[in-house]
Amino acid sequence: MTASFQETQNTLAAWLRDPDNRQPPAGIEQRRLNIYRDLVYNDIEGFLRSGFPVLHSLLETALWHQLARDFIVRHACDSPYFVDISRHFVEFLQASEDWLARLPPWALELAHYEWMEVAVDIADAGEPPARLAPDGDLLAGAPVLSPVACLLGYRWPVHQLSVDQVPASPPEAPTWLMIYRDREDTVKFMALNQAAAALVQRVTSHPHESGRELLSGLAQDMGLPLSQVLGFGQELLEQMRERGIVLGARAPGN
Repeated sequence: MTASFQETQNTLAAWLRDPDNRQPPAGIEQRRLNIYRDLVYNDIEGFLRSGFPVLHSLLETALWHQLARDFIVRHACDSPYFVDISRHFVEFLQASEDWLARLPPWALELAHYEWMEVAVDIADAGEPPARLAPDGDLLAGAPVLSPVACLLGYRWPVHQLSVDQVPASPPEAPTWLMIYRDREDTVKFMALNQAAAALVQRVTSHPHESGRELLSGLAQDMGLPLSQVLGFGQELLEQMRERGIVLGARAPGN
């Protein structure tokens, strides 16, 4: 009985994903099958390599190709867009205990960081918030974070990993990074200490508070007088405005 077109498509798709364990559809020249097989793998592996250049450079070649092939075989993508391959790859790693056990302990965090560079690059900045004053007073007004800026926390210094620098163990202090798109739409990052990260978290969780109120709450959390936190906090907010992380200020409560 001749297979239907749909059956042939499904058989071909299954074989292209897993050519070592599936049978190709009958009646198609092997040379042509091999061309399609190589195109599918090389295209997806190429997107992974360009989306995760540091991870690719730090893994052994054979291990990288095993990982790429297993991703193609096992992960069901829900998006037809190539740009979403990075997100799906991170989701695959997060759900794959077997791969997490085989990969270096920093691999998942590094992959997430490299994916976030892509995510921030393509994120929609939208329209500026109403009643925003780009040059407004960041202490008297409520600081407004850019929608294309994101605070990331990791155990490993993912922004420093390279073939020449792979620590044997994570540092005692966590790594805090602000990844953002500047006014020229270039993706950049800003390393933060614990206090700076805590201030950014307060800006996110208390968007209607003035900068002074935010710093007052931070001072209470740290058990310090406001006078010791005010100068550092104001300087940090101004630095983030210069970088495009903070868009400006608006009246508290708005």
